[in-house]
Amino acid sequence: KTAAFVLPILDKLTNVESNKVNTIIIAPTRELAKQIDMQIEGFSYFTNSSSYPIYGGGTGIEFDNQKQALKKGADIINCTPGRLLAHLDFNYFDTTGVKYLILDEADRMLDMGFYDDIMTIAKSLPTIRQTLLFSATMPLKIRDLAKKLLKNPENISIAISKPADGITQEAYMCYDHQKVKLVRTILNDKGKNLSHVLIFASSIKSVREITRTLNKAGMRASEMHSGLNQQQREKTIREFKNKTIKILVATDILSRGIDIKGIELVINYEVPYDAEDYVHRIGRTARADKTGEAITLINNNQVNDFVNIEKLIEKKVPKLKLPKGFDTGPEYKILAKKKKWKKKWKFSKGSKQS
Repeated sequence: KTAAFVLPILDKLTNVESNKVNTIIIAPTRELAKQIDMQIEGFSYFTNSSSYPIYGGGTGIEFDNQKQALKKGADIINCTPGRLLAHLDFNYFDTTGVKYLILDEADRMLDMGFYDDIMTIAKSLPTIRQTLLFSATMPLKIRDLAKKLLKNPENISIAISKPADGITQEAYMCYDHQKVKLVRTILNDKGKNLSHVLIFASSIKSVREITRTLNKAGMRASEMHSGLNQQQREKTIREFKNKTIKILVATDILSRGIDIKGIELVINYEVPYDAEDYVHRIGRTARADKTGEAITLINNNQVNDFVNIEKLIEKKVPKLKLPKGFDTGPEYKILAKKKKWKKKWKFSKGSKQS
């Protein structure tokens, strides 16, 4: 996907000489912005084009380096919305040379609350430009954003991706209080022969609890979430890629776009609310035609969400029996939707209605 929008831009840049920024690529997370920048370095190796990543969490020196990249006109800027806005507020970034604005993982950016930031950035750029929007899903909020940013756009729709054939998908029905112990049991059974295990949780609180419990049990695990500073996040990713860390517990910050090779097991500690997030999460394993395993822990309140996942992937995921030593878990039973309750007010004659 990165090559799809970067290669044409690099081709056009071969015939352009300018001291102004030509392209702005906006991504939802620092990790993705940095990864895109690294990919551009590879694509542009035999060209004279330059790129620079701009994201928060760094030192004052890094902020000044970002400032110089904007002032001197790096050809391509890869950034997160908040940090680019911070630079725009100082009025030293001349945006008049920007010809391309690219929004990558647009749905994820809206989920993270970046709508206003994106609109502010867009208004600061030349009206005559090409805008490209990439999104894994197209809910109404994305369509609304597209209408406001794009003019007579060409729509390219690709079928929703399904999990790779090499992924073995399984699930356990369990209560919340059983989950941490179940993760430890799964890792004890499988972890000895695994070098890369990724555990997804839906909140920073859950990530910290799981990480703390695994470390107490002698399983070295690290955590990855937005509560870490940039140096900690980069160190964690580096150690996980180098297999210094075998077990990484993360929020959905790592579910999209991030390319880490060799992940053999993905555990969903909670069922993601969005069915397509499930596809993104388990898609971290079995990459490049390799095999992998994905295990999801389902509590009694998450059955309906998992049913939606099975509808999306067009497959029934086997529900495994809990290991020895565990009490029986909940049934895989669809919960009836709660009816909306409306209160009816009755007033007697002569009463005042407020």
